[in-house]
Amino acid sequence: MNPYIVPLFVGCTVGAVTGSILIKRKVQQKRRGILMATACPLEWIPCIEKNIPLYKRLPDELKTQLHGLINVFLAEKKFVGCGGQEITDEVRVTIAAQACMLLLNRETNFYPKLKTIYVYPHTYVAKNLQNDSGLIVEGKSVRLGESWQNGPVVLTWDSITGGARNIQDGRNVVFHEFAHQLDQENGDADGAPILENRSSYRTWAAVLGEEYDNLRDKTQDRHRSVLNKYGATNPAEFFAVATEAFFEKPRQMHKKSPDLYEELKSYYRTDPLSWEKSD
Repeated sequence: MNPYIVPLFVGCTVGAVTGSILIKRKVQQKRRGILMATACPLEWIPCIEKNIPLYKRLPDELKTQLHGLINVFLAEKKFVGCGGQEITDEVRVTIAAQACMLLLNRETNFYPKLKTIYVYPHTYVAKNLQNDSGLIVEGKSVRLGESWQNGPVVLTWDSITGGARNIQDGRNVVFHEFAHQLDQENGDADGAPILENRSSYRTWAAVLGEEYDNLRDKTQDRHRSVLNKYGATNPAEFFAVATEAFFEKPRQMHKKSPDLYEELKSYYRTDPLSWEKSD
């Protein structure tokens, strides 16, 4: 059964917006416009090039756009170090640059539900609640990162740099967790982010539903796939894993799953396959 459900309604009903809220939005838009048009500090560029090799593939116009997006992101999000992790410009810029790659060429509200990013130095152990035979029991799990609905993103610095510096393994924890943020903008982590129009959801559901089922079959049969087998967990994880592969393994995805590639290309409004020609 296709786990992707086509929403009956796209968007939400908005009540009366007060004058003060309108003024705040206009001020925010003006501030963002100024930041988008401002060149980022030159000392950030070597840091981005060192930690994010994918950046070097970007056409110049996308690099310029990315710099503006980073400016806005850093002005609006708070970073908190955990477990002894120091929050330096390198940490902030490395995370922001990857998060903002998912926003290139798109109308965006800059992850509106996200206020804070917590950064650990290494993999951490998180407490969680599980439903075990109808009972709620406390458990623990080792995490590389996580994204909370209406809450923060949690990342580990070693996973951030390790994933970003290898752009051929299809694994990037920042892409993964911020794909979850995009998915959660419409309320549910269900593998279907906010799309351009209602009709787009039908194709999205058909393509991603089929690819999700294929990955589950391959994982069960222990066959290899372009996508990380973790994507077979549920539709939300599938979208996040597919996002990682789309940006880091575009050639393989385009060859093995062309329909999936085209859906993600349409959503992200970028074509990472064309960036490879810039190497």
